[in-house]
Amino acid sequence: MSPKHTYASRLSPEYPLLGLLIQQPAHGYSLHQRLTTDLGQFWRISLSQAYNILKRLETHGFIIGQMQEHVGTPARRHFEATPKGVKRFEEWLFTPSGSSVRAIRVEFLTRLYFTLAIYKERASHLIDEQITENHKHLEIIKGALDLLPLDQTINRLALELRVRQLESILDWLPQCSTALG
Repeated sequence: MSPKHTYASRLSPEYPLLGLLIQQPAHGYSLHQRLTTDLGQFWRISLSQAYNILKRLETHGFIIGQMQEHVGTPARRHFEATPKGVKRFEEWLFTPSGSSVRAIRVEFLTRLYFTLAIYKERASHLIDEQITENHKHLEIIKGALDLLPLDQTINRLALELRVRQLESILDWLPQCSTALG
């Protein structure tokens, strides 16, 4: 499956919020707390951003919210993912991440977190797909470097940096499998 989103939207915090709601319906504050606790090393959004994203997700029909009364506390809007939201999340989840350091650090690790939590049997497949994707991108970058004139020093340095970053990521990805057991 290939999502019809731009690269920037694939790094949107809407996906971790949708994933958390697929795991368990919740209200906005508890979703923000879970995002901070479980994914805080790579996702940092404010509570107001979380509420704005939830409002947008609800407007597009990816989640539904209902007011719930609580004894001793104000009523809260409780959200849950719709089938349309689950489909959108799964399309994103089962697509390899980009090969940039940021895409691996944010998007891939978010996908790995939710794959382990919701679809554990697919975790090793996700890692293998990412390795394949990164190998393809590495070959493209090496090819571009080979074609670049020697007098293009800064451009060559930039591509050499990308090669080293990709090689480092490719060294790290198998460790993900090892860490997962």
